[in-house]
Amino acid sequence: MKATIGKRVWRLGFGVMLGCGAAAVLGVAQASSVAQGKAVFDAQCVACHSMKPGVNGIGPSLYGVYGKPAAHVAGFEFSAALKNAHLVWNKVTLSKFLANPQAVVPGTKMPYLGLASAKKRAEVIAYLENPEAK
Repeated sequence: MKATIGKRVWRLGFGVMLGCGAAAVLGVAQASSVAQGKAVFDAQCVACHSMKPGVNGIGPSLYGVYGKPAAHVAGFEFSAALKNAHLVWNKVTLSKFLANPQAVVPGTKMPYLGLASAKKRAEVIAYLENPEAK
């Protein structure tokens, strides 16, 4: 009986170690995705958008938009189309919008033609979701 209990405890401990290792790997993968997302943002978005709170440019600051309703950034004049779209920025809505803003919100003021790569969109979204991650 003791040998069986010992084996179960060992297996449980090993499983916990594996689980912790998997979580660490996922954390590294997420950080890598955020860093890659920042690079894509810097190459594709920074000409119009900032990631500084309250600093709007041609487009609104995108700092903290993840999980928030579209057209909510103070101090920026959004199109009626985006105001009336009733979107909340999450992985799904951001991915669709970044792929083709005009198709998702006809009449949006955003002239961007879209980011075709689903991988790059996911990376940018990871950055928007976690802008402080290193």
